[in-house]
Amino acid sequence: MNSIKQSIFIILILIFQVPASLFAQRLWTDHGDQYYEFSDKGIEMVNPKNGVRSIFLSQQSLIPKGATAALKVENFSISKNKELILIYTNSKRVWRENTRGDYWVYNKKTNQLQQLGQKFPVSQLMFAKFNPQADKVAYVNKADHNVYVEDLANGSIVSVTKDGTDRLINGTFDWVYEEEFGCKDGFRWSPDGASIAYWKLDARNIRNFLMINNTDSLYSYTIPVEYPKVGQSPSACSIWTYEIATGKNTMLNIPGDPNQHYIPRMEWCLDSKQVILEQLNRKQNESKIYTVALSDNKAQNIYQEQSDSWIDIKARWNNNDPSGWDWVQGGKAFIWVSEKDGWRKIYQIDLSGNEKLVMKADYDMINLDFFDPKNETIYFTASPSNATQKYLYSVSTKGGVPKRLTPASYEGTCDYDISKDGKIAIFSFSNRATLKHNAVIELPTHKILVDFDFKREKKVSDGIAEFFKVKTTDGIELDGWMVKPLDFDPNKRYPVVFMVYGEPASQTVLDNFGAGYNSLYKGNMAQDGYIYISLDNRGTPAPKGSLWRKSIYRNIGQLNIRDQALATQEILKWPFVDNSRVAVWGWSGGGSSTLNLLGQYPQIYKTGIAIAAVANQLLYDNVYQERYMGLPQENLADFENGSPLKYAKNIKGNLLYIHGTGDDNVHYQNAEVLINELIKNNVQFQLMSYPNRSHSISEGQGTHEHLKTLFTNYLKLHCPPGGR
Repeated sequence: MNSIKQSIFIILILIFQVPASLFAQRLWTDHGDQYYEFSDKGIEMVNPKNGVRSIFLSQQSLIPKGATAALKVENFSISKNKELILIYTNSKRVWRENTRGDYWVYNKKTNQLQQLGQKFPVSQLMFAKFNPQADKVAYVNKADHNVYVEDLANGSIVSVTKDGTDRLINGTFDWVYEEEFGCKDGFRWSPDGASIAYWKLDARNIRNFLMINNTDSLYSYTIPVEYPKVGQSPSACSIWTYEIATGKNTMLNIPGDPNQHYIPRMEWCLDSKQVILEQLNRKQNESKIYTVALSDNKAQNIYQEQSDSWIDIKARWNNNDPSGWDWVQGGKAFIWVSEKDGWRKIYQIDLSGNEKLVMKADYDMINLDFFDPKNETIYFTASPSNATQKYLYSVSTKGGVPKRLTPASYEGTCDYDISKDGKIAIFSFSNRATLKHNAVIELPTHKILVDFDFKREKKVSDGIAEFFKVKTTDGIELDGWMVKPLDFDPNKRYPVVFMVYGEPASQTVLDNFGAGYNSLYKGNMAQDGYIYISLDNRGTPAPKGSLWRKSIYRNIGQLNIRDQALATQEILKWPFVDNSRVAVWGWSGGGSSTLNLLGQYPQIYKTGIAIAAVANQLLYDNVYQERYMGLPQENLADFENGSPLKYAKNIKGNLLYIHGTGDDNVHYQNAEVLINELIKNNVQFQLMSYPNRSHSISEGQGTHEHLKTLFTNYLKLHCPPGGR
């Protein structure tokens, strides 16, 4: 649920007719004062301070010999000697992202293009990388899950691994590692280029979940997805090294049962003599850092941490990317993040395991935005006094009290794309009413060098969110936003629609330009006469301390549902809310919450629209569900008591259930077991199945428009808008 659930809510909450290019992450040049941009002229370098553009690689240079059209560059990297450019093109989706495609090398001296892996099928190469000497490229062939090294001088290709199959996965990951840990690229060149370290996943004991396609051929066919369900052991994970000179593969000697542990992070130490990695136990409440020396293949446990709930990894504060290791002191120590004292803080740990607190402040870091080892500075975002907002701070790697860099005049959500030298950043700002993008600022002063190039203000007629707090009878205070009808009359009563998520993967109450916006509603909810509300319960990833976030442990479907319902009861006391017209909707984990609210509190919620919900927690993947709920072999009742399936018989209101039959994340199986339970108990409902659509229900002509129309019509019919 991690990455895809969060991305769905970004789509549904934040889209407000804003150009998608404004949210793209830039590829900065190494010297830091420019970034690259793809255009119809080729690859350009842009100086953000003055807007001056220069051609880095022309469109003409991107035309392969014998072809008439230039390569469509989707990404690229530059060799260490700056003479070669590795171009990624013709990509195809694997799970969530387009991580397989074709690679070409452009030689700046000879002005020649050379395609890599020509003997392999089209669009099957993954994660190609130059070695430090820039005479070889390593990559994974998706077709056989093996790692290869190609010599750029003579084109010879050497197999690093030979045992790859659909279930023995080298150099990349299976479905669940990508979905729940953000792991995709599964191999690393050593800094000296002498070796490659890579992951090997053995998924031979993981069963396939079979999806069925009924529409694209005369006879239906199944689509297998290697998918470990809750309670099932994960793929066995091991780390191997390959020595370029000898061709020798060695499995690193890492303690622990590989079937009962995860390794979501692994990198080389800077001396190329040892590998460093993070290992999690299956319940993900014990984290260990090991170094393994190549000389004797002995693992040393230099640091460990335990939790009575779970331990997050780097992906949670690094845009779902767990890769990289933040070294200080020339590789003798590194930056680490931990919540062990109740707040998400930054530490420094040396290779002997000695730790030092860097971030001397009692509040949460939200994201670690940039690490500048040369100037011994860490830039991160936080919001100590308002969990719905985000600001930039800095702190020395030597430790100290962080300094807020964002000026007080910017009240809302602040995002920074920082150059590689840490001297400038592209600054974007938004709150409930304002959106500004692409200012250039100086760091650390935050002086604006170039003003925002895109500005938008919401009109009153758009409906502007108000932020509020509500305290439940349990004494829990929740943040919320609300958009009132445009013709609001305090003497009238209006229908209220709640948008809910409620699980650890996403926070909905954020002070940004998307607050209060519903991309599934055709028209304007405020203009039509709805009160639109969202609340963040305990367990959502708000920067309110680990107690807030982790109180949901073994309580998904119970604690979050109680918080939402009790807060709603307080809201229904407001004189302008019509408690006979109360609707709730959500997607994915929010769909599960919607079903639970309808089933556990039928006296409150009269109408619900649930999309792609987990109806039974035992049907979801092991990494996500076991992280937050434990192992069903030990506490089965928690899974059952938190599942909507248990309460489906209690639903009294109107229910519209929506699911894609091609959902490889939350399987359509969830819809069918829910349907059976509703039928058994004569609970009337409406169902919309979208054939072959995935979890995002985005594929196919007309899909989004159809979904919007369905959503809007159902809401208007069963929860009529307007004051009374």
